[in-house]
Amino acid sequence: MEPDNPLLDLYILRQAGTGRPKICFVPTASSDAQGYIDRFYDAFQRLECTPSHLSLIQPPTVDLEDFILDKDIIYVGGGNTKSMLAVWKERSVDRYLKTAWENGVILSGLSAGSICWFEEGVTDSIPGDLTRLEGLGLLSGSHCPHYDGEADRRPSYHRLIQSGQIGGGIAADDGAALHYVDGVFHRAVSSRPEAKAYEVRAMEGHVVETVIPTVYLGEAAGL
Repeated sequence: MEPDNPLLDLYILRQAGTGRPKICFVPTASSDAQGYIDRFYDAFQRLECTPSHLSLIQPPTVDLEDFILDKDIIYVGGGNTKSMLAVWKERSVDRYLKTAWENGVILSGLSAGSICWFEEGVTDSIPGDLTRLEGLGLLSGSHCPHYDGEADRRPSYHRLIQSGQIGGGIAADDGAALHYVDGVFHRAVSSRPEAKAYEVRAMEGHVVETVIPTVYLGEAAGL
C-alpha cells in the first residue's frame, strides 16, 4: 500500500531472524494480477530478502505444499477475500498454509491477506453492504482492516457486532499492523504516526471501542 514507505515490509522481514529470508507473495485475491505481482517485486527486490510469488493460475510447481513450506515468510495480497478462500480450499492451499504456520513460517498480508487468518472478518467481497466472512481460524476473534481508510468500515463493523452477526475482535487503520506470536496478540505497530489498532466488542447492548497502544516504527528509524 505504501511504495515509498517500507517500514512495515522491513518489520515483517526482521521477524524471520535470518539474513536473507525467502518471502513469497500470494496474489490469489487479485486473480494473480500481474501489476500487483510487479509491485511486490519492485518493493522487495530493494530489500535484503529473496522474493518469489505463488500464482495459482500458472503454478510454479505441481507440489504446492513443498513450495510453500520452503519459504520463511508468506505475504498475502489484497482483493476479493471470499474468492481467494474458495480457490485456496479447492487447491488445498488453506491446509498447506496451516501446516506452514505450525512449522514456524511467518504468515502476513494486507486487507484480504489480513482478514483471512482470523475466525471471521468484515469483507466487501460481496456487492452491497459489508458482511461477515469466515476465515481460516488460525487467529481467534474477528478482524476489520481499513478502519480509517474506507468510510463504511468502522460503522459496518459496529453494526455487525451490535447485531450479533459477528463477534468482537480487532480493527486496524491503514498503516497499522497486528503482530501475533503463536496465535496470541503480541503488539500493534504502524508505518504512519497516527495509525492505530482497536479492540472492538459489544458490552451491555453497546459497541465499545478501545485504542490499542501502537508503536510507530518511524521513531526507531529516526523518521
